[in-house]
Amino acid sequence: MQLSHIAIWTKELERSREFYTTYFNGKSNEKYVNPKKGFASYFVTFEGGASLEIMQRIDITKERDGLFIGLAHFAFSVGSKEKVDSMIELFRENGYTVLGEPRTTGDGFYEGAIADPDGNIVEIIA
Repeated sequence: MQLSHIAIWTKELERSREFYTTYFNGKSNEKYVNPKKGFASYFVTFEGGASLEIMQRIDITKERDGLFIGLAHFAFSVGSKEKVDSMIELFRENGYTVLGEPRTTGDGFYEGAIADPDGNIVEIIA
């Protein structure tokens, strides 16, 4: 089996699409719109085949504070410790929140973490 995609809700669909295509070299499909449901989405596909479905619906606007049952984080492997370091700095320079400075974790990953435009935790790993 292979992971196909992860889906996330966003309040600003175009902003999220730009974030993942710009920083993670994702390739986006054409926007899907279902006006009856007030729903729109993009699939952004990454090297290796996994995709992120970025979704927006007019009745889903409430943000969640703190921890909740559901998505904890997702990670992009960038190939080297140096690339992890440089990407964390790029996010910092571009005004994104750095949630975790680059370090080697107990499970052996070298990683840093940032918040995407909607506050989702994205790990950058080597």
